[in-house]
Amino acid sequence: METRRTVLRFITGTIASSSCGLDALETFARGVGTRDKQPNILCLVGEGLRWDEFSSMDNKLLRTPNMDRIAREGCTFRNAFVVNALCLPSRATMLTGLYSHTTGAVSNIEGKIPARFPLVSDLLQKAGYETAFIGKSHIEGALMEHNWDYYFGFVGQADYYRPTITEGKHGKYSPAKLYEGEYVDTLLTRKAVEWLQQERTKPFCLFLWFYAPHAPFYRPKDMVNDFNGVPIPKPSTFDEDVKGYPGKPRAVADADNKIGSSEVFSDDPRSLEELVKNHYVGVQDNDRNVGAIWQELERQKITGDTAILLSSDHGFFLGEHHLYDKRLMYEPSIRVPMLLRYPGGVKPGTTRDEMVLNLDMAPTLLDIAGLKATSEMQGKSMLPLAEGKSNVEWRQDWLYEYYEYPGFENVRPCRGVRTQRYKLIHFFIDPQEFELYDLKVDPEETDNLYGKPGYEDLTAHLKQRLVELRAQTQDTYEYKPTGFPKHWTLGAQSESELNHRK
Repeated sequence: METRRTVLRFITGTIASSSCGLDALETFARGVGTRDKQPNILCLVGEGLRWDEFSSMDNKLLRTPNMDRIAREGCTFRNAFVVNALCLPSRATMLTGLYSHTTGAVSNIEGKIPARFPLVSDLLQKAGYETAFIGKSHIEGALMEHNWDYYFGFVGQADYYRPTITEGKHGKYSPAKLYEGEYVDTLLTRKAVEWLQQERTKPFCLFLWFYAPHAPFYRPKDMVNDFNGVPIPKPSTFDEDVKGYPGKPRAVADADNKIGSSEVFSDDPRSLEELVKNHYVGVQDNDRNVGAIWQELERQKITGDTAILLSSDHGFFLGEHHLYDKRLMYEPSIRVPMLLRYPGGVKPGTTRDEMVLNLDMAPTLLDIAGLKATSEMQGKSMLPLAEGKSNVEWRQDWLYEYYEYPGFENVRPCRGVRTQRYKLIHFFIDPQEFELYDLKVDPEETDNLYGKPGYEDLTAHLKQRLVELRAQTQDTYEYKPTGFPKHWTLGAQSESELNHRK
């Protein structure tokens, strides 16, 4: 593997005029090395795709052969997490390798990545890659201030059968266009295949970020009856709501993201069965779109030259604790898939149990290309783990943060620390509340140990680690309220309208 990292040249010269971080890019360029043949790269991102929504993860109800193939031919990271379980902050972290508190992209409302932070795509493009973004960005400005070789995307919400999408080439964009009649992810995948079919002399990096399964969960027309008659098991913690969430903070009990009672615009999960089946259909649609990408790679005979990284912007509650959506620091919300296929570098069927984060995605993509991460990046490349190396120094704990409050789903802001065994959650605005879980004996997070006799030393240690992790990640961010009311009802019809009113 190391022989493929031979430095052939250093990239110098001026940087094309753009609003990305010029100083960071120039510093990066002076230290860039390339392989004799850099691999193509695909970065596939699901919308709320759970880590266990794969047949390769022993899900008995789902069939995901095309995404399973990435796992079968590469590495499965069995403990992968996001550092902020919300769409925009997580996507900003994926692209920059930085915490929300570092970029300031802390919520779906405060969502701009400052120009001084280059995206991983900027760095790859400067190193000779042809770059494309296709799909949902959710980031303010929709990433259009960056000089993509090809762009076909939208900011946040999309009408499944009448999406409005902007197309562009080489940083120049046409007016947004309405596309009628074609399911949005089918359209995105078709555009991705068409772009892959173009002749090129450079390696490519394609970011294909799906929209499904996103509320209000419209299905592809040929899948509207899928899962009909299939029993959906009720999670063991589903009845915590009717029991009043014994032992849990009021911050959890008072949150709005509950099945059967939550309503945000047209997003209203009325029953467990409806929610799970609609979500599963979205996952299986993701899988067949990944299959279309596989088919094109095989047609061109470039599967052996192409690395694939698949993940998700956050997990998703499917009835655990009677919840849906994400935001809270429980496992179904923060845990995501992380699959890495890299022919010649990663042995097929590899699994790793270290805790990897969405912070690590940008450094990993750079490492695959033979490039070093910038000094600012707060994640680490996962490639040495995927290569099976045993002497890799890796994190033993990590910092979680969530800030969007008041507003959608009424989830109070929190920070937390997760170790390999324990989790401490701190709802840090008054009235302050805590949760403490031993994940080894209580993986479903039902027994809040905070304040119980015998856990004083553990609690003190984790509180201290929370302080230390904030210092290590230069977290000086001061939470400020969103300016929205606690609940969504303002008479608006969309998230963008609420943001406009703000």
